[in-house]
Amino acid sequence: MKKLLFLVLILISTYSYAEVIETESTTNSTVTTNGNMTTTVKSPPPSAISPQFSSGSNSDLCTIGVAGAVQTQILGISAGMTFTEENCIRLKNAKTLYDMGMKVAAVSTMCQDENVFDAMMMAGTPCPYEGKIGAEAKIGWESHEETLREKHGAEEKTNVKETATTGGLGILALLLLL
Repeated sequence: MKKLLFLVLILISTYSYAEVIETESTTNSTVTTNGNMTTTVKSPPPSAISPQFSSGSNSDLCTIGVAGAVQTQILGISAGMTFTEENCIRLKNAKTLYDMGMKVAAVSTMCQDENVFDAMMMAGTPCPYEGKIGAEAKIGWESHEETLREKHGAEEKTNVKETATTGGLGILALLLLL
């Protein structure tokens, strides 16, 4: 009997009374829109974009890129150029000669730079002279001092920084004309 009573209580407690509510609604609406639309587009003038000159991911090149651009309301100009860095080429050549076992030729290549030449003389290890090294080379350089000065004085090469500065000044002058 207890079980029956317990079962009835469970059934009564789980039974719920649901109430149904019904609603009716009616909506009438009218939307009227009158308007004018104006679109104004404001954009900057076209841009002159200078070309990119670089060695990219290959840093084994001995070139330096210089580029510039100028844009006015009417005209846009861009330009660029590359310069070869002579000392970089000298270093690569000397390393290649050294790697091939030609140590005297590698030192001779480096001695084409006046600063290296002077440093070698001051250190007591003169640059090779016509295949001679050491004391013989020093005697050769000292006895032919005029040859030495002609060789190093006459071969003044264009400095990359000077060339880049000159190019930059030329671009600036062009900008002033615009």
